[in-house]
Amino acid sequence: MPNHDQRFKNLIREFFGDFLLLFFARWAERLDCTRVEWLDKEMFADAPEGARSILDLVAKLPAREATPGADPGQSETWLALVHIEIESPDKVAPLRPRMFRSYVYLRDRHKLPVLPIGLYLNVGLDGTGVDVYEENFWELDAVRFKYLYVGLPALDGVEYVQGSNWLGVALAALMKIPRDRITEMGAEALRRIAESPLSDQKRFLLSECVQAYLPLDSDQKDQLKNLISTAKYAGVQAMNKTWVEEAEEKALERGIEKGIEKGIEKGIEAGRREALREQIEDRFGPLPARIAERLQRLSLPELIPLGKAVLRAQSLTDLGLDK
Repeated sequence: MPNHDQRFKNLIREFFGDFLLLFFARWAERLDCTRVEWLDKEMFADAPEGARSILDLVAKLPAREATPGADPGQSETWLALVHIEIESPDKVAPLRPRMFRSYVYLRDRHKLPVLPIGLYLNVGLDGTGVDVYEENFWELDAVRFKYLYVGLPALDGVEYVQGSNWLGVALAALMKIPRDRITEMGAEALRRIAESPLSDQKRFLLSECVQAYLPLDSDQKDQLKNLISTAKYAGVQAMNKTWVEEAEEKALERGIEKGIEKGIEKGIEAGRREALREQIEDRFGPLPARIAERLQRLSLPELIPLGKAVLRAQSLTDLGLDK
């Protein structure tokens, strides 16, 4: 699974209701997004690709009105699935048949209506809308399958940065922003997230999305760094400092526990390594064995800068762990 998939899976799980409200408000009103059961590791045989495919996100939740096939008089039967597939390539053709196969699999397996959604990270289309997959036998339209989609690059990033939906503020980093306003909008997104009434965990996920996906060149990165060091962005500075300190404190606590058996210095190193591994896996998913072994060999002086780098890295390659 690509690294961005894990990041977006974490983000959408945490902000599922906000995601639907942001892009598909009419559907969100008809579903109870406060009672979601995530169906992990939904897997089906993807014959054309020659492997078993794991679906990105499948949510099972109650509906606020009778769903197709349910008894209108028994609200406990008003259940539905929402399937969200995340796609990063710069073309949508490969996703269309996969969305159809996934839909058929989920319908057959769960016998529930399915709302399919494609989330495009690098293809805009019309921003939001309905995409279609078709199969024809000469003049016969044998299959005509529709699904909802979001094409982030076609949406107005400035509008979403200034909006009231916190997820939209973060996702603006993948949207259309005038080149000469990218630094300004990035700083504003981080400021609004830092000053939001959300929990630390939610603010971390949102700001991490902004920093990972905002398309900055080296000069713009320096400009952003200088900008958020000013008084107006004191909240951003405090937020970043808090996360670094919490990571170090967690590492120290774990290290002291291990230090009882292995010695304080070795214990601190082991604790920092364990905390760092959790941070990396939260971002990019389970580590391959060779990368986990490389992390295990790093010394304490090597672990410290790595802990700070993981906040901005977009892949394991950026961390230098896959060399």
